[in-house]
Amino acid sequence: MLLSIIHGLFEKQNMNQLVLKAKAGNEEVLNDLLFAGTPFIKRTASFVCKRPIDEHDEEFSVAMSGFYEAVIAFNVKEAASFQTFAHLIIKRRLIDYLRRETTLKERHMLLEPANDESSDQHFIFDKQSIHTYNEKQRATSRKDELIHYKNLLAEFNLTFEQLTKSSPKHADSRKTAFQIAQLIADTEELYTYLIKNKKLPSKDIEALVEVSRKTVERHRKYIISVVLLLKSDFHYIKDYVKGVMQ
Repeated sequence: MLLSIIHGLFEKQNMNQLVLKAKAGNEEVLNDLLFAGTPFIKRTASFVCKRPIDEHDEEFSVAMSGFYEAVIAFNVKEAASFQTFAHLIIKRRLIDYLRRETTLKERHMLLEPANDESSDQHFIFDKQSIHTYNEKQRATSRKDELIHYKNLLAEFNLTFEQLTKSSPKHADSRKTAFQIAQLIADTEELYTYLIKNKKLPSKDIEALVEVSRKTVERHRKYIISVVLLLKSDFHYIKDYVKGVMQ
């Protein structure tokens, strides 16, 4: 079984099937997945933390819990690749952990008594260091989200350059395209069709919205990119484009 798990790590369809078995309660498959997924968990944790991570680090335990959470929460209809989904969950849990640790350090320094004349300067230095660390973490998270968003767009043969050129220029057109994207994101059947067929369900959209197929096709790239963003966990990208896409 373990060999099939390891083999499944390199084949998306097989991997998804194994994850679904583990999710359904097959403990043997779950245990094998956790074991075979250890290298992936380490790589992901190291990528997020920007330093080597092994089994002795607390970050590894957090990442392992994130991997387990991804197995339980995985929905093949909403996420085409388990590894991409697991990476996002692990990243989110590690960022939450690092933020909590930073907050505890800040509180500790605030409560730490001043024993000498240099204590104030020491506190200021530490506070600045924490601020710099937080900024670096946010920059890393933003870069990580952009990489994954780029890879997600590539599954639909889309690039950032294409989106820049195809974005609706007029506010009314942009609003209409955004509303169509919201409709698809909020309608399971339409979203499933998009993910499965890698194209818009134009006929169904025409039946639900008073808009021509020509209009839908003209803004196809923009609509797909918005749907993928709405259904993602890319918090930094969402904050950045908030108010611009609508």
